[in-house]
Amino acid sequence: MKSADMQRAAWRKSSYSQPTQSDCVEVAWVGSKKAVRDSKNPDGDVLSLERDVWAAMVSQIKRGAYDL
Repeated sequence: MKSADMQRAAWRKSSYSQPTQSDCVEVAWVGSKKAVRDSKNPDGDVLSLERDVWAAMVSQIKRGAYDL
C-alpha cells in the first residue's frame, strides 16, 4: 500500500485498550483492505489483509484459535 494512503487512514485501537496503553495494535480500512500496525511504531511495517481474510482471522481469534 502507498505511504500516503497509510497516513490518511483512520487508525483506531481496540475498545479494550486503555487510553494510556501503548502496546496495542491499530487497524484501519485502506481501500478494500484492512491494515494492521503496531501502535508503538506507527511509521513501521503494516500488515494488510483482504476483507475475507480479515473476517476469517477475526472469527478464529474469537473462537480462541490463537490463545496461548
